[in-house]
Amino acid sequence: AMLRLRLLTWDVKDTLLRLRQPVGQSYAAEARAQGLQVQPEALGRSFREVYGAQSRRFPNYGHGQGLSSRQWWLDVIKQSFRLSGVLDEAALTKVAEKLYRDYCSSHSWEMLPGAAETLNRCRELGFRMGVVSNFDSRLEVILSQCNLRHHFQFVLTSEAAGVAKPDGRIFEQALRLGGARPEQAAHIGDDYSRDYRAARAAGMHGFLLRPAGQHQEQEVPPEHVLPTLSHLLARIQK
Repeated sequence: AMLRLRLLTWDVKDTLLRLRQPVGQSYAAEARAQGLQVQPEALGRSFREVYGAQSRRFPNYGHGQGLSSRQWWLDVIKQSFRLSGVLDEAALTKVAEKLYRDYCSSHSWEMLPGAAETLNRCRELGFRMGVVSNFDSRLEVILSQCNLRHHFQFVLTSEAAGVAKPDGRIFEQALRLGGARPEQAAHIGDDYSRDYRAARAAGMHGFLLRPAGQHQEQEVPPEHVLPTLSHLLARIQK
């Protein structure tokens, strides 16, 4: 039976866009430009540790805890360098400001295979589309820079929503913005619990982007799995 869908909501990172290079590499390159020597691998490890700790201590970019997302990120960047042995605070402040801005530009991001064609086709078919992403307020700029913003009626970040996936309230906000009931909407993302399971718990349809050979942590019906984004149209037009 054809799904009677009116609204498609999309995750962004690792669904539509991915980083062109690992965080450790881009951080190390920016540090070198400021005359600081850091090993990309060490920096990558430090970043993962610091990002995890900051996310636990100040969830959703410190929303409601008196932190701006900008300050949240500047702290993460600087702490990652400190943990990797860089102690020049003046240089760190410069590097952190520059990296915070750099991640807004299309130089940092590339489209996943099939993203542009799939979004174009979905719009041609008359679907309303929106973004539901655990991201900070830079996402609007990133989508514009990567020439994707025009596909979406709305961009709902966890920072703006005040809650993050898998919290069902972010999907409820998205349904209101998209003017659709849950059963008329499908969410597309790459994370089993935050995207697929959370959307289905909110009463929506869910599609999980899972490239071939990727670790399959949970059983998902094959008709809900997308080996590439280009598989989506066949799934929703059944």
